[in-house]
Formats: sequence, C-alpha cells, structure tokens
Amino acid sequence: MIGKSWMTVSKHNLLLVAGAVWAFAGSMLIAKGVAYIVEHSNRLYLQLGAATLFGVAFFLLLFTRISSKHISRISTMEVSRPTVFAFFSLRSYIMMGVMITLGVTLRNLSFVNKDGLFTFYISMGVPLLLSAFRFWRAWINRQKA
Repeated sequence: MIGKSWMTVSKHNLLLVAGAVWAFAGSMLIAKGVAYIVEHSNRLYLQLGAATLFGVAFFLLLFTRISSKHISRISTMEVSRPTVFAFFSLRSYIMMGVMITLGVTLRNLSFVNKDGLFTFYISMGVPLLLSAFRFWRAWINRQKA
C-alpha cells in the first residue's frame, strides 16, 4: 500500500508546486479569455491591451503582496515536509473556490456581457502568471542558498 509520503514535498519544493499551480490557473484564464476575444471581438488589440494593463496593475497593487505572503508562509512552516496542498491556506482555498464558482456562473448566464467577462479573465490570469514567476524565483533563490 502506498503511504502518505508521496503527497509531501520539502518546503523548498512546495514553492515550485505553488508556482506550477498559479501558472496553470493563470494560463487557463488567459487562454480562455484570448480565445473568446480573438473569435468574437472587433476591438481585439484594445481589449488585449486593456486586459494586460489591468492585469499588470492587479499584480503590482495586490498580487505582489498576496504572493509574498504565501512565499513567506511556506518558507516559515514548522513542518519540514508539508503536503503538496499546503501552498494555500484554508482561507485561500475558500477564496479560490468562490472565484471559480463565480467565474463559471457568470460565464453561463446569458445576460452577462461576455466581452467584459473574458477581458476580465485575462486581467486575472496575468497577475496569477506573474505571481507564479515570483514563486519560481523564490525556489531558485533558496536553491542557490
């Protein structure tokens, strides 16, 4: 029987896992947003540019703090080999669940402006992807140390 040890990683490698999960989520949002906008928009460059600018602003104003908090929490964990799911706190998992549910719900409501929604998808995907690079940079810096 396989034990629980396969579900644990070093704190150091948990930064790598966190980066992968944030990159996956960000890439998925960006891909969905871009695919919709490319197919349906007559203001392609305007929407992509605005979404990217808003995404960078979200990153600078909010996600740098959020990712720093997660990196710090992971680095200061008392457990040397946490579970691979420990890259988020319980509060963050709840927030992620609410955001996913809201995104799916809005996407399936007929009265929601899809141009705006998918532009927002990109605006949320950009800071998630940029935050992933922060996790990977923290992983690399700890590797060197």
